[in-house]
Amino acid sequence: MRRSIALAIAATVSATLVVSGCGSSGGEPAAKKQAPPVGSQEIDAHPLSDLRQGGTLKVPIQQWISQYNFNTPDGQDGDAQELTEDVEPVLFRTDARGEAHTDPDYLVSAAVTSDSPQVVTYELNPRAKWSDGKPLSWLDFQAQWRALNGTDSAYEADDTSGYDQISDVSQGADAHQVRITFKQPYADWQRLFVPLFPAAAYSTPDQFNKGWLEHVPISAGAFKIARYDKTGQTITLVPDPNWWGTRPKLDALIYRVLDESAMTDAFLNKETDEAPAELPEDYRRLAKDPDAAIRTGSRWDEVHITLNGGRGPLKDVRVRNAVEAAVNRQAITDAYGADIPYRISELGNHFFMPNQKGYQDNSGIYGKYDPERAKKLLDQAGWQDNGAGKPRTKDGKPLELGYVLSSGGNQSQVDQAQLVQQMLGQVGIKVDIQKVPMNDYFNQYVDLGNFDLASFRNVDLLYLSMAYSVFRQPQGRNLFQNFGSVGSPQIDALLTQAGRTTDRNKAISLYNQADAQVWRLGHSIELYQRPQIAAVRKGLANYGAFGLQNITDYTRVGWLK
Repeated sequence: MRRSIALAIAATVSATLVVSGCGSSGGEPAAKKQAPPVGSQEIDAHPLSDLRQGGTLKVPIQQWISQYNFNTPDGQDGDAQELTEDVEPVLFRTDARGEAHTDPDYLVSAAVTSDSPQVVTYELNPRAKWSDGKPLSWLDFQAQWRALNGTDSAYEADDTSGYDQISDVSQGADAHQVRITFKQPYADWQRLFVPLFPAAAYSTPDQFNKGWLEHVPISAGAFKIARYDKTGQTITLVPDPNWWGTRPKLDALIYRVLDESAMTDAFLNKETDEAPAELPEDYRRLAKDPDAAIRTGSRWDEVHITLNGGRGPLKDVRVRNAVEAAVNRQAITDAYGADIPYRISELGNHFFMPNQKGYQDNSGIYGKYDPERAKKLLDQAGWQDNGAGKPRTKDGKPLELGYVLSSGGNQSQVDQAQLVQQMLGQVGIKVDIQKVPMNDYFNQYVDLGNFDLASFRNVDLLYLSMAYSVFRQPQGRNLFQNFGSVGSPQIDALLTQAGRTTDRNKAISLYNQADAQVWRLGHSIELYQRPQIAAVRKGLANYGAFGLQNITDYTRVGWLK
């Protein structure tokens, strides 16, 4: 999910407010608006003729990229995926409504050409070439399929779903045609091979696992990476002179690693041209800047708390359910939205946003704030109540959980952790807040399941089958994206069946059945859908809040004349 992860985001609110469960203070301001509906985006759209040639765009990211192959567990942070997609073939691009369209720079066409078995035929653009001079071909599809279909454990694949449904990848009528044959119907076939990786750097486990560490070996995009400056924490992209498509307007695109707490100041100081404005304290400052354009859209973007059922007290589902009952989700949601101009919805579903077709609240008793129920569950799990202010104990050991935070996060992130700490403390669970280095947060902690509680965002779930790796049962040391190791055969079966179901309404029903089981098992605590609000430098066109559009087309981004 862009694809899966961004750094933890949390709500700013007083401890007294949330712990007492009073909701937001003072009621909702009259100026509140509904969050932007699905399909909306604000990018200041202009034809290329309105843009000047040249200029640099400076964009903040949240951590240094150590792995550019985002089909590996270590490549699953959103920044790595975005950079890789800037320079590799993205065969399908979604629009603001999330509908997929072929990219003519890479594909002449792509369609299901047989239903029994399902066969998808791709016609590649004959002009499309890798940076090593080789044309895109069926061999690239074959190499990616072999790496990701799950049959060879030497490939450290993060997600095998979809690829494991393919029975054959072969050349079609000529060198530019590819035939993909599926064992079972697969509804989300357009999400596969996006981006397409080159066979020359993807055909062995060593290439797959290690060949993309710290750099991109081969590319095929309008831009290429010209410089990796680890000391200065910047990555510079420039137009590739061998690009066969529309010439970019920008001279350079510079990604700069910044602590999340520093992004607003960097924008106000003109060090960057974009800053997230979803957090209340950031919005207040950025909205006052005369050089900032505030742009909004509707993105698939959820904030949650992951519970690690793979270790410690949370291995017991009763303890996980107790944590669910002890967290006041509504109060956190209300408080988060108190100082931004949109109504924020508490989230009751892991697969659908409240403004999406298919959404229903499946949280039931597992999403209800009920500290008395939490205490009873802990009693049943054998954790002795030692009185107010003291942690429960079992077999002489205190009930303690670690809440891992990134040192690069902002004060809101700290506030949420402290609120959860106080909420759980009221039912006898001691929470230790552990700050870790920003660049280690995912690679050394979240990705490895080295935490008890962690809060981060899953974003851009444009194809529902992409969620399979978030909820599937881990296999040995491979957690996929189920970092808390909470799953079941029933959830796996429901998600597998949903991925094979081409009837949209039937698929929605299966995903909602799976969601109810995810809540029951205490996989994660959904909090709210985060609105998409971005501050963008005035004069920057075709850029901003993209809604469900999955890829930024940097050939169309630039500065107005």
